[in-house]
Amino acid sequence: MVAFRAAPVSGRGLILVVDREQASEPLASATPVALRKPEPSQTPLSSAGRRPGAGGEAAAPDVTVTDPAMVKRAVKAAALGNAMEWFDFGVYSYIAVTLGKVFFPSGNPTAQLLSTFGAFAAAFLIRPLGGMVFGPLGDRIGRQKVLALTMIMMAAGTFAIGLIPSYAAIGVWAPVLLLLARLVQGFSTGGEYAGASTFIAEYAPDKKRGFLGSWLEFGTLAGYIGGAGLVTLMTALLSTDDLLSWGWRIPFLIAGPMGLIGLYLRMKLEETPAFAAELEKAHKDEQSRAKVRLRDMVTGQWKALLLCMGLVLVFNVTDYMLLSYMPSYLTSELKYDETHGLLVILAVMALMMCVQPFMGALTDRVGRRPVIAAGCVGFFALSIPALLLIREGSLWAIALGLGALGLLLVCFTASMPSTLPALFPTKIRYGSLSIGFNISVSVFGGTTPLIVTALIGATGNKMMPAYYMMAAAVIGGIAVWYLTESARRPLPGSPPAVETEAEATALREAR
Repeated sequence: MVAFRAAPVSGRGLILVVDREQASEPLASATPVALRKPEPSQTPLSSAGRRPGAGGEAAAPDVTVTDPAMVKRAVKAAALGNAMEWFDFGVYSYIAVTLGKVFFPSGNPTAQLLSTFGAFAAAFLIRPLGGMVFGPLGDRIGRQKVLALTMIMMAAGTFAIGLIPSYAAIGVWAPVLLLLARLVQGFSTGGEYAGASTFIAEYAPDKKRGFLGSWLEFGTLAGYIGGAGLVTLMTALLSTDDLLSWGWRIPFLIAGPMGLIGLYLRMKLEETPAFAAELEKAHKDEQSRAKVRLRDMVTGQWKALLLCMGLVLVFNVTDYMLLSYMPSYLTSELKYDETHGLLVILAVMALMMCVQPFMGALTDRVGRRPVIAAGCVGFFALSIPALLLIREGSLWAIALGLGALGLLLVCFTASMPSTLPALFPTKIRYGSLSIGFNISVSVFGGTTPLIVTALIGATGNKMMPAYYMMAAAVIGGIAVWYLTESARRPLPGSPPAVETEAEATALREAR
């Protein structure tokens, strides 16, 4: 058995000691390292960071020593949930025309498509409600429990779509059941991203939080490519009749096994060290748990919430513009071949996946603020040139324009999973982040294709996508200006997190 205990080091705080011994109950390999507070005989640190009565000798705070194997499993479990969410997003977007024919009355293709996307939009509208439920719940009962629940709900909602009979079989109940399944998906998604990013951030050592967090959006890109690629392959291999009768169900039914795998990975994990320490404090002070209220997560954190919403705005406006709207823009506005447009977008996402971990590591070296600021400046300066290249119409010009936007987007996808959790203290991190993230996504991100299409229709100006991204970049730049750098620093409310005992010792000696 491997057990961890906190032992005092004379005048210097605590050090983790590894005991190897037999015990009646085995220790789960996924159990996080959670340091206990000093015993009463160990005088706590004063507000100045020095131990009273110790001759003024500096004393380091508690240090969390992470388990690399455990951290990798946490990253995999969190990223798989994000991948599953965006797998569904890619499938639903790319097979929308077929779904319209299956679930809605025939005779008006435009009405069918609008109805399908109406059910799609409903999931965005309910996301903030899911965030308000799952976020505070995650701060009360634990991140792992809530993330397991959201995984079950996401998988069940997606899997259920694949089982719904067609409109021809059950009439109006078909679209009703589709809408209900989408609402379940959207509600669960409201607690997914904030919980997954919080989970990784609280497990990761301080110096690698950006690199490890970047794998969350790697999962996003992988899921979207998987969903869109599968639909593209099925469209090419199956006849129209086969696709309408049974083929469309395959991508949704795949969610069942994916959900079981994700649930298994998440159930194998324990709570994060940061939450475990917070829970221990709550047991000592029974009133502290009752203080975690929705009101505290909003009124007490309004500055951090505004920063969160500003950062999420630029992140999601540019994200949805590139990955969701651009395929339609190429087809409807520029009359570009639909299949080629989809393949170019998939190639851009593959490029982003290749760059993503390296950009995440860069945020650990130079900081989150410079990388996010570079993305904002880049979108402000290059959105018009990139869109002009796309409008030129040749394959290479389109690929170059979309590729430039994709690489700028990586500045956000690689940095946000580690930046956003650092805005809030441990006690209310999950809840506050869920509220700020989902409100911003629902109001600004998910509406991007609709708003840009309306602006083009109202003005006749096909450069509106560039102007919209530039406006988002300005708002993101303002948020970055007020953002406090969090790279290589402990999360608010948590002790420093390192990978080895040697680093913990060095940290103590440095103080």
